[in-house]
Amino acid sequence: MKKVLPSLLIAFLLIYSASCEKDDICVDGDTPLLIIGFYDVENTEEFKEVPSIRINSLDIDSVLENDSFTDRSDSPDSLLVPLRIADTSTTYELIMDSAADADTGEETGNSDAITINYGVQETYVSKACGFVANFDNLTVTIPDSDTNWIQNITIEQETVANSNSIHVKVFH
Repeated sequence: MKKVLPSLLIAFLLIYSASCEKDDICVDGDTPLLIIGFYDVENTEEFKEVPSIRINSLDIDSVLENDSFTDRSDSPDSLLVPLRIADTSTTYELIMDSAADADTGEETGNSDAITINYGVQETYVSKACGFVANFDNLTVTIPDSDTNWIQNITIEQETVANSNSIHVKVFH
């Protein structure tokens, strides 16, 4: 009995430690960003860079607090933007030819507001990662205006589960 008890204790500890999940590093999950690609309205398969683009969040309760989170003058042809997890829509102002007026400091570029609507699906990844939000039933709307620099928007992927390819195409 004296020899069996330590053997059982060792076996129990080995089984218990093997069943535990490591929780010190999260490598499997992160909430994906929405990828917006910019395309030529006349040649819809060709990327078209947007000169001096700036994107502002227009959601008051956004983590971004109605502030510009990207100010890129390198004329990108695609951008990654976050979607709000606590709501089912996110609104951004996309400003082409973004610049500040020399006297007033106000924005002088051509801006269009887009609203992205979606459903939020939370998925448990692991103890280390917790929950990851994916977005589905994606739609994008833009108010009609004669001054819009955005001519058309199409949804390439209605589900945002990763940040590997373009989800939304913006034609200008």
